[in-house]
Amino acid sequence: MEESKKNWHDKHHKTLLIIPAVLIIFSIVYLVIFHANTGDFIRKDISLTGGTAITIYDKVNVDDLEANISSSLSDLGLREIYDLTTREQKAVIVETTSSQDLTKSVLEAYLGYELVEGENSDFEFTGAILSNSFYKQLLIAILIAFLFMAIVVFILFKTAVPSLAVVISAFADILMTLVFFDLLGLKMSTAGIVAILMLIGYSVDTDIMLTTRLLKRREGSLNERLFKAFKTGITMTLTSFVAMFVALLVVKSFSEVLTQIFTILVIGLGFDILNTWITNVSILKWYVERKEKKWRKS
Repeated sequence: MEESKKNWHDKHHKTLLIIPAVLIIFSIVYLVIFHANTGDFIRKDISLTGGTAITIYDKVNVDDLEANISSSLSDLGLREIYDLTTREQKAVIVETTSSQDLTKSVLEAYLGYELVEGENSDFEFTGAILSNSFYKQLLIAILIAFLFMAIVVFILFKTAVPSLAVVISAFADILMTLVFFDLLGLKMSTAGIVAILMLIGYSVDTDIMLTTRLLKRREGSLNERLFKAFKTGITMTLTSFVAMFVALLVVKSFSEVLTQIFTILVIGLGFDILNTWITNVSILKWYVERKEKKWRKS
């Protein structure tokens, strides 16, 4: 049974590359169209665009609130905060790109009482210039992290194809995660950008382990080394995936920051399984087989 799986993979590992290739092309086309329509590659929340966030410490019917104020405030977003144990609503967060004064007056007209900071509400306003500057700095941080990751990978393996396979897999993880996040209609915050940085580390971890097992170890055949690496790597990834998924379910009701971080990591780890064990494996297997054929001929 194990041998038949290996034989099947020997025949079809190149064909399997069609799956990630199609997803990468789709993701690039989607982001190009999305950018043409919106002027950006992601939906950003007020922490990246600037705007007002008001937290109301009272029980509010969110659906009714949205229906009554959505026409008065721009880019409205509503979030509920619950008690973790009782599931009782503790607060409602109203986010909008409208000014603080306008948002406050609209909410007071709906609620029928004055919002007093520190008593029944909290106010937070972020300027658009500051948010855009912070957003650009975070993007630069991601580019620098990715660049240094690529440099370290090339230093480790000193060979173009295996190093490129690791970089391509990490890039595909980030690309597909961003597109899936967009398709869900979610808005990226500063916490989401931080999660992307974390995802680079998670992505490269299993790829480096796989590449090291296949290139730098000589015991056993190529398939034997590959399947041993798969058992180790898939255990690592699934353990992280389950831990992140459980954490997501726990924090979803009371922390927007942690919810976004864990959501992106769960999505990214899912795509990491695809890109490590199809994209990277197929490229590496092709490279090692080609190298072994040249060695036999010589």
